[in-house]
Amino acid sequence: MILEQLKSLFSLLKTPDLFGRYITNSDIEKCLKKIPDSMTSVVGYSVENKPIYSLTFGNGPKKVLMWSQMHGNESTTTKALFDCFNLFLTNNTLPNSILESCTLLVIPILNPDGAERYTRLNANEVDLNRDAQDLSQPESRILREVFDDFKPDYCFNLHGQRTIYNVGGTGNSSVLSFLSPSQDEERLLTINRKQAMGIIVEINSVLQQLIPNGVARYDDGFNLNCVGDTFQSLNVPTVLFEAGHYPNDYNREEVRYLMFLAILKALDAISKGIEVGNYKDYFSIPENAKQFYDIIIRNATLEEGSTQKTDIGIQYQERLLDGKIEFIPVIEAISKLDDFYGHKEIDAKGQVVKSQHNKRLKVTNENDFVLKNNEKISLKP
Repeated sequence: MILEQLKSLFSLLKTPDLFGRYITNSDIEKCLKKIPDSMTSVVGYSVENKPIYSLTFGNGPKKVLMWSQMHGNESTTTKALFDCFNLFLTNNTLPNSILESCTLLVIPILNPDGAERYTRLNANEVDLNRDAQDLSQPESRILREVFDDFKPDYCFNLHGQRTIYNVGGTGNSSVLSFLSPSQDEERLLTINRKQAMGIIVEINSVLQQLIPNGVARYDDGFNLNCVGDTFQSLNVPTVLFEAGHYPNDYNREEVRYLMFLAILKALDAISKGIEVGNYKDYFSIPENAKQFYDIIIRNATLEEGSTQKTDIGIQYQERLLDGKIEFIPVIEAISKLDDFYGHKEIDAKGQVVKSQHNKRLKVTNENDFVLKNNEKISLKP
């Protein structure tokens, strides 16, 4: 892939109707109007009878099934998909080579009810990514029916991850993460797992040029209730994509571009043929750790006259308020946090830090700002 070319194209390809974290059916329906009807269809309906859309691109022999927003509040990959769609609709060398080799079937929002509520779960409060065996929910059954009918050669399971993740015990944010899921308790390195690993190695080779030491992988603990593990167990190479946090990018627009590149690189690798022998390089990608807070206030004292210094760990809760996502700063830890990192760090230098109501700080407190020796310090992103 020619990164400079794609970077210059991206500003033209980026779907203007999709921005920020709150992406619903009503948003993508504006985009679907710009795509030929022959490429779109409704594959079923959610618990609350919202349509679940699919799009088909290409006519090549290698079949790739992709789905996004299985968790309704994980929307970054949906934005990246529509940016890819715009590229597919151009007469460009890269998409042409992919679409000549591959047929792509894409479900951009599998969980439209959860997307509307901005929640991980569906309307019945079920995690669709733990329903691969029971198939208790209409959305789960729709995905499985599409899988059975389409008979994909590869699957892309597209998600988003929280800001808590870092790369392998370092102070680097886990900007994108990947996994070749296990397909059995023994976590055997089957040929399809190696193929999925080979795809991830190709993706990582591109991303390291843009976010060095910003890519991680999940551990491959086996859970057959997860969709990726189930599809892998059916001998279909499956790749989990996770869009994470880029510095100061709470709307995940920078990560959107990186995910756009990751999806394209994965498809490019499939179109050219996967080098299975490269799978060993997959294990050189560090595992995810959970050592980040959104904010850490270091070396704070909690009351007048105290000499005892502590750290304050603050995490944003994402809440849907009046149709917008608000980031609510919540205190999650008051202790020494030497083994943790903050996406933003504030050194209180031993000064007294109190709540916005001039009270002693406590875990679970919500504060838009704190008072450091009566000086207001904003905690909002």
